[in-house]
Amino acid sequence: MISKSSTPSAIPPTPEEISSLLDTIFKAQTSQASLDGAYALTNLLLNSVGFRGLRSYGVLDQIKKAAADKKDGSRRESAMIILGAFLEKFPPTQSVSEVIFFLQEGGILAPALDALADKGAVVRESAQYALDALFANLTPESMVVGLLPVLSRYLAKRSGKWQGTVGAYELIGRMADKAKLGMESKETEKLKDVLRELMGNKLAGLIPIVETGMHDLKSEVSKQAMKTMTSLTTLLSNDDVAPRIPLLIKTMQNPSTETLQKAIHALSQTTFVAIVTSPVLALLTPLLERSLNTPTTSQEVLRQTVVVVENLTKLVHDPVEARTFLPKLKPGVQGVKDRASLPEVRELATRAVNVIDKAMGDDDGNLASGQIAPTTSQDVLKVLERELKVQGGLVGEPGDAELWALTKDYVAEMVREDVNLREMTRISLCSGPYLKHLVKNDQGDAIAQALQKHFVDEDHRKFGQPIKENTGEIEIVNTDFSLAYGGMLLLSHTNLRLLKGHRYGLCGRNGAGKSTLMRSIAEGKLEGFPSKDQLKTCFVEHNQGEDADLSILEFVSKDPELAKTGQDRISEVLSEVGFTTGPQGRQQQKVGSLSGGWKMKLALARAMLMGADVLLLDEPTNHLDVSNVKWLQEYLKSHTEITSLIVSHDSGFLDAVCTNIYHYEGKKLVCYQGNLAAFVRVKPEAKSYYTLSASQVQFKFPSPGLLTGVKSSTRAIIRMSNCTFTYPGASKPSLEDVTCALTLSSRTAIIGANGAGKSTLIKLLTGETIPQLGKVEKHPNLRIGYIKQHALEHVEMHMEKTPNQYLQWRYANGDDREVLMKQTRVLTPEDKAQMEKMIDLGPGMSGRQIENLMGRQKYKKSFQYEVKWAGMLPKYNSQVSRETLLELGFDKLVQEFDDHEASREGLGFRQLEPKVISKHFEDIGLDPEIANHNEISGLSGGQKVKVVLAGAMWNNPHLLVLDEPTNYLDRDSLGGLAVAIRDYKGGVVMISHNEEFVGALCPEQWHVADGRVTHKGHLAVAMDRFEDSRPGSSNVSSAVSSAAASAVNSGAEDGGDMKFKSKKKKKLTRAQVKEREVRRRLRHIEWLNSPKGTPHPPDTDDEET
Repeated sequence: MISKSSTPSAIPPTPEEISSLLDTIFKAQTSQASLDGAYALTNLLLNSVGFRGLRSYGVLDQIKKAAADKKDGSRRESAMIILGAFLEKFPPTQSVSEVIFFLQEGGILAPALDALADKGAVVRESAQYALDALFANLTPESMVVGLLPVLSRYLAKRSGKWQGTVGAYELIGRMADKAKLGMESKETEKLKDVLRELMGNKLAGLIPIVETGMHDLKSEVSKQAMKTMTSLTTLLSNDDVAPRIPLLIKTMQNPSTETLQKAIHALSQTTFVAIVTSPVLALLTPLLERSLNTPTTSQEVLRQTVVVVENLTKLVHDPVEARTFLPKLKPGVQGVKDRASLPEVRELATRAVNVIDKAMGDDDGNLASGQIAPTTSQDVLKVLERELKVQGGLVGEPGDAELWALTKDYVAEMVREDVNLREMTRISLCSGPYLKHLVKNDQGDAIAQALQKHFVDEDHRKFGQPIKENTGEIEIVNTDFSLAYGGMLLLSHTNLRLLKGHRYGLCGRNGAGKSTLMRSIAEGKLEGFPSKDQLKTCFVEHNQGEDADLSILEFVSKDPELAKTGQDRISEVLSEVGFTTGPQGRQQQKVGSLSGGWKMKLALARAMLMGADVLLLDEPTNHLDVSNVKWLQEYLKSHTEITSLIVSHDSGFLDAVCTNIYHYEGKKLVCYQGNLAAFVRVKPEAKSYYTLSASQVQFKFPSPGLLTGVKSSTRAIIRMSNCTFTYPGASKPSLEDVTCALTLSSRTAIIGANGAGKSTLIKLLTGETIPQLGKVEKHPNLRIGYIKQHALEHVEMHMEKTPNQYLQWRYANGDDREVLMKQTRVLTPEDKAQMEKMIDLGPGMSGRQIENLMGRQKYKKSFQYEVKWAGMLPKYNSQVSRETLLELGFDKLVQEFDDHEASREGLGFRQLEPKVISKHFEDIGLDPEIANHNEISGLSGGQKVKVVLAGAMWNNPHLLVLDEPTNYLDRDSLGGLAVAIRDYKGGVVMISHNEEFVGALCPEQWHVADGRVTHKGHLAVAMDRFEDSRPGSSNVSSAVSSAAASAVNSGAEDGGDMKFKSKKKKKLTRAQVKEREVRRRLRHIEWLNSPKGTPHPPDTDDEET
């Protein structure tokens, strides 16, 4: 007997009517007639017995039988047409039909996929129509819970035709493509978000299935599997891994040792910052597992693999996800720990094992304290069955009990997914329509609402009640928008809500689009943001360079937006922020003379005059010293009528100012109450975006060592005298008649406008260029560490080397190769001609040609050099004084030998070994792991600069020359550099526009303007800018406190020339020589008995007795 459905009103058709209609469809002469009959059958069932008729009349069995009829192509076509009509019409109106199509008696999808291989084109088209109709009608939950398992089972059996396999892979790829972020309506994008999360959670099972297809011998299958894998990787939403995805897919496609090594190498070069979720683990775990478990994997690749495992695991914040994937990796890492041949690799593996154990939590699988247990399908089933009883149970039609057994699991699985995603509003959508036709008295919606209420209450119990917003606040902006930059989507259908007087910190990793959002608001391009007529918005930036010659009052008055504001009002507001009035007041100063702090105050005064309702502040503290940052904090907090949107990496500033934090999360803006500290408590992983602890940004410079004959740190060691330099083609000199000097205690800042000649002055001092007039003298043994304005020039020819290899190359021969490339060291044609000249040194020494300098020794107050003569044996070498050689014109030859001796002296205690070099890089703030194994080409700009800095400091320079150090280091690294410079025992000269940096370090300043250099000394250094300084203390080295006047002003200790008194070596007695030999022998015996690897103690010639 056929019973009526609970909702349709028509009388149930007889079996004979259904059978007759099916015969008509199967025997139809045309496809259109068959389609019309299929729609008629579908409507008849929908309006009478509904989904129950699919089984009770045996319709699906008839379709399966006709689809398998190899002799009659028209029957196969009609079967697919009927199936297409069912899949098009049933799911939208009677959702429970999905369970019948997917699950009951093996489902109906396999015949449709097999039909894609039919030899008849019309059959293939009809089968594709059926699959497309189903795909179009599924919700995200039913796709993942219903369709995806069916496709996975079909692909796993591997017995179907290849066309069906291609169709199944194509459907999986379409699902992933449907989840891609876009710019469609908010509702559509919301469904995409749900589908993306749900599919991401299933990647662990999908990737092996699709990877199998990539190795299929049928090219069509492997090509489609490649496309599908590429689509699946878009589900990751991890910016760290995204650049490596093409390489990872290539490794899956060609799983050779070589491709695996390349993939592991690429991952080891990746800096992981974003949280690692199950989609990322699903993609990477198989590759890492293969690398760990392959017996032929080299020690270097094993080292890289365990480092990647450790770094990934640190960012897995969900123990449930950790326990899903990490047990697959742990045995391999444990094997490396136990069996790796290199101690370094075993040590890294030990660390990785400890991190894995910590991430997985309790050994028994118990949840850590405070960890929230995910909802299971059993939890949902208990509530569902309880509510079903309360509402009276099932209708009880024939076959309903069997269908309910499948439906309740199907619904429970969908609800479980939504609950764990915290998509509570979708619970009723994923349960009500499926229960509607099965329960009594149409109580399906009531059960669905009860189910939703239960899990909403449960969510509040687990995660707390949502914060109720203060209804008394004035809302000035509430807009939904999307934001793209070029071809990159930055924000998708997100909400921005601003309340009057609140101060919002805008936070996210670099490249998230914070500044782009600010610019869009400032330019009135943000969708839905009120116009400037409704809401006055001011983008506060200190960009007044183009009007540098105007006075401050004239500059503000000239602003077209302030044309209606009187000059008296402008002057009054400028006074409020600190610009004094009067002829000598600050208002009459030129705009170009302002420091960064005053420019910020000027921009704020302009905003006040505009009566701004919203201030947009992009990195406002970058150009401010401590006192001005404090002033800005107080200003923002006192003006409660102004709303602020702030981008800053200064965590202290955000803590002091912000009332709310907007955070970039998965192309959305998420608002958190409180300042940065409160936000980090809720989301601890976010701290790495904004702050670095002091221990991570410590620089430690090596001691410069002694300079022969220089006993005072205030004696000049390098001097320019009346130097003039003109660039080729220039009409006037860049520098004219410049005289200056530096000492070991110098802390000198070179200050001037762009193009004033600051860098030229530095180049003349360091020997990069040669003056046309005047001379540059330096101590013969002086070592200079120089970092150019464009710091990366130093390493641009060594991009394929690691930092460690670069340092080994630079100092391989005992000299600094970069010194030999300077203009002052390169032999010109005139210099080469000079080397050919025959010289006369007096009686018996005439007509000789210098071949080279072989040695140097102290002579009176200077040096004399051992000269090797061309064409003569070494026994005829002569000692010639420095002054004689210079007088004869062999300046570059002497300079080259002095450089070699200075390098040898500086490198005397340096071992050019990877381990020692690693420690040196660590002192300069570069991770040894990066220094040893990452190519320079893969480093960030800041890391490359640290490589250059380490290279400059390797030979223990006496003088450190920095051209615009504030241009290439972030604020935290700049702090580390400032402390290192403060504590450095050598001289420092720098060019910098950063008033805070210069003011904290340099009591002496050289102002360059119009080709002239003006000296200013004995300026007070702002020691309060260092956290480790005591109030009123001066813990800069004595060098800083006395640096200013020594070399450039008084000249008291110079003696008017650059000659240095040499200390004569004391001759030892025979007894003393014997004692020295005994000591050396004892030291050597002690070294022989020491552990392997202990460095040999140096044997010096002038030991203390």
